[in-house]
Amino acid sequence: MPRTEAPRAAVELSGVSVRYGSAKQPVTVLDGVDLRVRAGEFVVLVGPSGCGKTTLLRVVAGFALPAAGRALVRGAAPRPGRGAGVVFQQPRLFPWRTVGGNLGFALARHGVPRAQRPARIAELLERVGLSGMAGRRTWELSGGQQQRVALARALAAEPELLLMDEPFAALDALTRERLQEEVRALAGRLGTTVLFVTHSVEEAVLLGSRVLVMAAGPGRVVEDLPVPLPRDAATDVPALRASPEFARLSGHLTRALRTG
Repeated sequence: MPRTEAPRAAVELSGVSVRYGSAKQPVTVLDGVDLRVRAGEFVVLVGPSGCGKTTLLRVVAGFALPAAGRALVRGAAPRPGRGAGVVFQQPRLFPWRTVGGNLGFALARHGVPRAQRPARIAELLERVGLSGMAGRRTWELSGGQQQRVALARALAAEPELLLMDEPFAALDALTRERLQEEVRALAGRLGTTVLFVTHSVEEAVLLGSRVLVMAAGPGRVVEDLPVPLPRDAATDVPALRASPEFARLSGHLTRALRTG
């Protein structure tokens, strides 16, 4: 029988190490990290501050180069601005532009013709629950609304890969829960591959199809936890949060973080 090759990973890190500082006194932030993310997975990174979660995301985005090892995104070396949408902890919107202007700028950068941009802006705002707000100024929006615009901007190029670095950390609890549910549903609907950084155990369990636990000194992956929770559109998320399985996974993850 002919041998069937495994499908190409959306993200693949092999022995990746990252060092900062001088050659005489280097600081190893990541050490020999191996990671394989399949297309359509929602993988969450958790771990203590300083364990290299954000640095790992920067490597995948092409913002940082490994000192050793290899990083591949869909089989090629990652390049900034190519193939991945990035959402930071702060929205980082242009305050002198409207909501539509921020999205239009992103669309222009990705080569969308001017005539097509209004329809694409309307579509993107509908995806993130901000229909009809293209003419609003960014400073008129709440923090949660601004983060939705940042998400819409990241989706402007229709990326197959979405990198999210603690995007909800600065939001109030209710807004955070709502955006968690919306991102969970949106990623499932679009089939987007997501790599998501958080410090929250509950957020990791709710969002991830897998959770990677990282330990510091230097940063490395110490556990890969599958999350076998339902992810279809009909899932009652509040009931899911209150379920025994959610509590079991959260407890397991908390213990892994304490011992990692």
